[in-house]
Amino acid sequence: MFSFFKQYSALIGLSFFSCILFSKFVHADTAKRPNFVWLLSEDNSKHYLKLYDPQGATMPNVESLANEGMIFNHAFSNAAVCSTARSTLATGSYTPRLAMDNHRPYLQAKLPEGLKPISLFLKDAGYYTSNDAKTDYNFLTPEKIWDKSAPRASWRERQTDQPFFHMQTFGITHEGQLHFPKEDVQNVPTQHNPHSIELPPIYPNTDLFKYTYARTLDNHLTADKQIGEVLKKLKEDDLMDDTFIFYFGDHGGVLPASKGYLFERGLHVPLVVYVPKNFRHLLHKDMRQLKRAYIDGFVSFIDFAPTLMKLAGLPASDKQDGQSFLGEDISLKELKKRDTTLGYADRFDEKYDVVRSLRKGKYKYIRHYQPFNPDVLYNAYRFKNQALKEWYDLYKAGELNPVQAAFFESKPVEALYDVEKDPFETKNLAADNTHKPTLLSLREELSSRLKSMPDLGFFPESWQVENALANSTKFAKNNQAEIAKLIDIADLQLQDFATVKNQLKTSLQSTNQWQRYWALISLSRFNQDAIGFSSIVKHIMTSDSNLLNRARAAEYLAITDQISGKGILENLVEKSKNNVEALEIMNIATLLHDTKGTLFNFLMKTAWQQDYQGKLNKKQQKNLNYWFSNRINHLKQNNNL
Repeated sequence: MFSFFKQYSALIGLSFFSCILFSKFVHADTAKRPNFVWLLSEDNSKHYLKLYDPQGATMPNVESLANEGMIFNHAFSNAAVCSTARSTLATGSYTPRLAMDNHRPYLQAKLPEGLKPISLFLKDAGYYTSNDAKTDYNFLTPEKIWDKSAPRASWRERQTDQPFFHMQTFGITHEGQLHFPKEDVQNVPTQHNPHSIELPPIYPNTDLFKYTYARTLDNHLTADKQIGEVLKKLKEDDLMDDTFIFYFGDHGGVLPASKGYLFERGLHVPLVVYVPKNFRHLLHKDMRQLKRAYIDGFVSFIDFAPTLMKLAGLPASDKQDGQSFLGEDISLKELKKRDTTLGYADRFDEKYDVVRSLRKGKYKYIRHYQPFNPDVLYNAYRFKNQALKEWYDLYKAGELNPVQAAFFESKPVEALYDVEKDPFETKNLAADNTHKPTLLSLREELSSRLKSMPDLGFFPESWQVENALANSTKFAKNNQAEIAKLIDIADLQLQDFATVKNQLKTSLQSTNQWQRYWALISLSRFNQDAIGFSSIVKHIMTSDSNLLNRARAAEYLAITDQISGKGILENLVEKSKNNVEALEIMNIATLLHDTKGTLFNFLMKTAWQQDYQGKLNKKQQKNLNYWFSNRINHLKQNNNL
C-alpha cells in the first residue's frame, strides 16, 4: 500500500511539474507584445503646432499624447517630399543608395534582398498590420505588405489578442488644401486671425500670405479632431495601456518654399510619442516616467523602423541605416548625444535638382550641386498656390527685399546656417571666416557620407532607370568608386576656378560619360570664368554620344549667352528614345525659359502616351504625361523670372 501511494505521489508531482513547464512555454509563446500606431499629418513642419511655436495651432488630442510621453525637439524627415520620405520611413534606409531618391519615380526600384518594409517585418513576426490608407512608395511593394491597406482600415479585423501595427495619414494638412481661389481671403473666414500672424522673414508681409498661414493652422485643428477619433476607438477597445502611439508630420511644409526643399521648414517635423503604461519597462529606466518631456536628441526617419523592431523584440536588421531611439539600453543621456541628420532632394514632380544637407547640432550645411537652378524653378503643382503666385509677381515687380527675393535667384554652391539664431536660414555663414572650421568639417563629413553610402543620385534618373532598379545594391557596389569620382568633380565647384581649371579640362575630355557630365555642370556654376572652355563645350554639344551631355553643354553655352539653346534642346528631346532623359533635358529648357526668357516649342511624342515597354502602371503613366504636359505648356508661355 505504501508503495502504491509513493508511486501515485510521484506521478502527481511529475504532472504538476509538467503543467508548470507547459504553462511557462505557453506564456512565453503568447506573451503580450506592444501595439504600435503611427499617426501622420501630411506636409507640416513643427512650426504649426503650439507644442513647438507660440502661434501654432492648439491640438488637444496630440497634446494628450504628449502628457503621457515625449515631445521631440529635433525630429527630421530625411527627404522633403512624400514618396521619398515614406520610402525612407518604411525601409529605415537612405533612399539615394537604393535608387529611390526621385519623387514618384518613372519606374520603381526592387527592394534589396533582406530589406523589408517595417509593416512586413512586423507582419512576419505575428503582428496584424493595417494602413489607412496612403502608401506612396518608390519601391516595388512585395505581396501583401499590409494585412489591409484601404480607407477606414484598422486593427479591429485582427485576431483576438493579436498585436498590431496601424498607420494612418491625415490629408487635411496637405498642400493641396491651400489651393483655394484668391477670393477666399474676403469670403471664407478662418478661426485663426490672419492679422495676428507673424510671418517668417522669407515671405512678403501680405494679407494673402497671412490668410494662407491661418488656413493651414485651421487645417491642423481639423487634423487634431480626426486624430481624436482614432484615439477614441483605441480607448473604446481598451488598448491605450498597450499601444505606443507616434504622431508626426510626413515631412515639412506647407507654405511655399518649404515642402520639397532642405530647409528646416522642409525637414523638421513634429514628433510626439505616447508611452503605454504596460510597456514603460521597454524603455531605459531614466525614461520610463517621462511625461510631457521635451527631448533634445536628434531622430530621423531612418530611425523609426529600427525603433519599432526593437520595441517589438525583433533583431535589428543590418540592411537598415537607422538606429532605435527607444529601448531598455538607450538612456536619455545617450539619446541627447545624437545631434546629426542627413537630408536629400532630387526630382520633385517635373522639377529636377540635386541637393544634400547635413545638420550637426545648431549648424546646418546645405550643398547645392546645381546652384544655377533657382529654388523656384517652375513646378506646376506648386503654382496652384495663390500665395506663391503673389510672391512671384512681387519679385518681378522688384518689390521684395533680398531675403524675400532669394527664393527666385540662383543659389550658393554651399550654405552654412546657425539655425538656433537664424531658424529660417536667411544668413549664409559660408564666407564668414569665423565659421570656416565648422564649414570645412561639415563639408568633408557630407562628402564622406555620400561616398560611403554610395549616393546613386549622382547618376541621372534616366541612367538609374536603365541600370540600377533591378538590383540597386549590386549597382551601388559596382559603381562606388565611380560615384566617389563624380562627387570629387562636383566638389571642384567649391574652389576658385583658377585652382581647378586643369582638373575640369581633364574631366571634360574624359572617356567616362558621367565625368564629362559633372564637369559640364561645374562649368555652369563657374559661368563666365570658364569661357575659355567654350570650344571644347561646343564640340561636346554637337558630337557627344550622350544626349544629356550635349544638353548640359548647351546649358552652359546658353547661361553664358553664347547661344539661346532653343534649337539644340528641341532637337535633343526629339531624338531621345528615353522618356526620363527627355524630361531631364526639358528641365534644362525650363531653366533657360525661367531665367533667360527663352521660349520652346516641344511636342508631345507618341511614346509619352504609351506604356513604356509595358512596365508603367496607370498611375505612373498619368504622372509622366502630367509632367510632360506641364513642361510643354509652360515653356511656350512668356512668363520668365
